[in-house]
Amino acid sequence: MTRRAPAAGIKRRNLLRVAGAAAAATLALPARGQATVLRFSWWGGSDRHKRTLAAIAAFEARHPGIKVKAEYGGYNGYIEKLTTQMVGRTEPDVMQILWASLASYSRHGDGFYDLFRHRDAIRLPEFHESDLKLCTVGGKLNGLPTSYTARIFLWNKASWARAGLALPKSWEEFVAAGALFKQRLGPRAFPMDGEPVDLLMLAQAWAHQRHGVQYVHPAEPRVAMDLEALRDWVRAYHRFPAAGAVTPLKLRASMGGPEKPVEQQSEWVNGNWAGNFTWDTVIRLRAATLDKNQELDVGPFLTLPDARNSGMWGRPTMLFAVSKRTKNGEAAARFVDFLLTDPEAARILSVTRGVAAAQSAYRVLQGEKLIAPLEDKAFRQIKAQRDAGRIDLPSPRFEDARMRRFLREVFELVSYDRISVDDAARRLLDDGNALLARMK
Repeated sequence: MTRRAPAAGIKRRNLLRVAGAAAAATLALPARGQATVLRFSWWGGSDRHKRTLAAIAAFEARHPGIKVKAEYGGYNGYIEKLTTQMVGRTEPDVMQILWASLASYSRHGDGFYDLFRHRDAIRLPEFHESDLKLCTVGGKLNGLPTSYTARIFLWNKASWARAGLALPKSWEEFVAAGALFKQRLGPRAFPMDGEPVDLLMLAQAWAHQRHGVQYVHPAEPRVAMDLEALRDWVRAYHRFPAAGAVTPLKLRASMGGPEKPVEQQSEWVNGNWAGNFTWDTVIRLRAATLDKNQELDVGPFLTLPDARNSGMWGRPTMLFAVSKRTKNGEAAARFVDFLLTDPEAARILSVTRGVAAAQSAYRVLQGEKLIAPLEDKAFRQIKAQRDAGRIDLPSPRFEDARMRRFLREVFELVSYDRISVDDAARRLLDDGNALLARMK
């Protein structure tokens, strides 16, 4: 009997350990009847807020064990608040972020929850292969895109018709239209208007086509263009307004400031400024202020005959990302999947975050005619370029606020003839590399 006592004691201790572990596991799980709570933050306008709240209600109805706490407001201050929360480790479980934020929040892929951990909860095949690449950092899926956006040529075809011109099909036709617009419609008429970044991107598209590279390397923190390509970028930036094809920065500065939005310009409203190189996601915004005599259209993407790629700059409009500190990773993944791929969510959210990136959601939007014809035309043009492999993967560092300030400074000096083409190119190379090195 005494020989069996140690074994019995060991068995009893093991049972106690198992019981203790079970108790601990029980404490780690929500109590029976207690819902899992996810915090979800986003920015937007009243329509996006209303529709997102309705989508949350639909998700909760389908998942009675999960409650979603909404945290939303306007864009101003959103990024600053989110940055403060992430530094203080109090960020929401699910959050709407800019794609470019990956460069600052998750440089090595460990800033957000890896959604690859819950492949079974997300319908990943619904997304374009390059969408997943653009959202993957260091082998970890840091988020999923609500939509994909790219720069397009948006024209007021009524203005071009008044000038007796068809929409341009080449860069040379576009540049030549500058003189014809002035001759036929008056000295304040221009084929294209744009905020400073629009002209900067327009000129980069031309240089990208000619040299086959973007300014910032897609995978490394360095300038990808050589001096020759950079000189061509600067020359194109100077050439377009000099030829009268684009409103000059000086003129815009005298009419409410160079950053005044295109749709708020009176010359845009009445059709004197007849185009914009802009994101496809702002078509409705640009159209909203036009008078009844104007009509927008998406033109062919101007491309040099011997271009190695389209020069089209595209990237996710915004992402839904999950906090790396969430205690409910699977529930968060299912919520993100519902918002982006579920047909019911697609009907509710419509195009409040752009034309849906997920194929399942796009089919619903298209089939039920929730996408405006012009938006669908732009979407198809962009998709054709993507499917043909003619849109290079971009670098989120290019859209970093510090990079934008730097580029704005250099090209503003070019606009006011305060710096030569060679000096501007040298600054774009040397100072650009120095800035990118600090972003590692």
